[in-house]
Amino acid sequence: MTYREAVREAMREAMRADPRVFLMGEDVGKYGGAFSVSHGMLAEFGPKRIRDTPLSESTFVGAGIGAALGGMRPIVEIMTINFSLLALDQIVNNAATLRHMSGGQFGVPLVLRMATGGGRQLAAQHSHSLEGWYAHIPGIKAAAPATVADARGLLLAALKEPDPVVLFEHATLYPLEGESEDGTPMQFGRAALRRAGRDVSLITYGGALGKTLRAAALLAEQGIEAEVIDLRSLRPLDTETIFTSVAHTHRAVIVEEAWKTGGFAAEVSACIMEGAFDALDAPVVRVCGAEVPMPYAPQLEQAALPQPEAIVKAVQGLF
Repeated sequence: MTYREAVREAMREAMRADPRVFLMGEDVGKYGGAFSVSHGMLAEFGPKRIRDTPLSESTFVGAGIGAALGGMRPIVEIMTINFSLLALDQIVNNAATLRHMSGGQFGVPLVLRMATGGGRQLAAQHSHSLEGWYAHIPGIKAAAPATVADARGLLLAALKEPDPVVLFEHATLYPLEGESEDGTPMQFGRAALRRAGRDVSLITYGGALGKTLRAAALLAEQGIEAEVIDLRSLRPLDTETIFTSVAHTHRAVIVEEAWKTGGFAAEVSACIMEGAFDALDAPVVRVCGAEVPMPYAPQLEQAALPQPEAIVKAVQGLF
């Protein structure tokens, strides 16, 4: 099963089991989704449950919030994370706040799916990694599945939540092949140990996981055994797994595609400094994307993204 098939299967499972679940977004119907995730779903579920929307993110996210308030379980697909900025008012000021502002009278069981990340030569308006912006917001949960199994399990988990969940699907992962679980929802706030090691903790999420694992393999050739932690959930964050790993390896490198300034890697670094400082034998290091709008030219785009060689170099500097 591919990553996109895992997302599709999770949506199908949920829609077959619960008539309240429906999908809405740009081109999700006849076209099958910008990344073919909803291919074939219109024929199975019909236009009332697979709803094409106008090119107006604020409008259709707002409609999703209204549907959730009315007892439905909407899945809203935003084509790329960049376009979600057009709906920030709806997400931040409405979806995230209504339970608190109503004194618990209302919940917004809304699932927002959006493609994120670079590596596809689509330039600055389609390629950024803004996951940390959403992880900053109380009232929502935020997760970045990096594997086929997580793509399915985290979406199923999101559909069980009483409050908004934002899922970040790195666009380069859609063709990724892998094993899928049996359809059991996962739990938010639990990181995954992807590779055991003793010398350094490599902490990452989403589309950067593959490069981080490749860097760990290169380091192993040099006699450095790296432990790789996949955060999976950004809010809530599994600090216990992070601290346990750092206590074991005594060094930490955080890898993410986002810009270093104000990025989520800075939050993870601060957590380590507050919760595992005494375990460190070296400063925490961040390997992040270049501080530029994502370039279009392929060579420049690759130079702007964290690569395995940069991760290896960062680790070597700790010894």
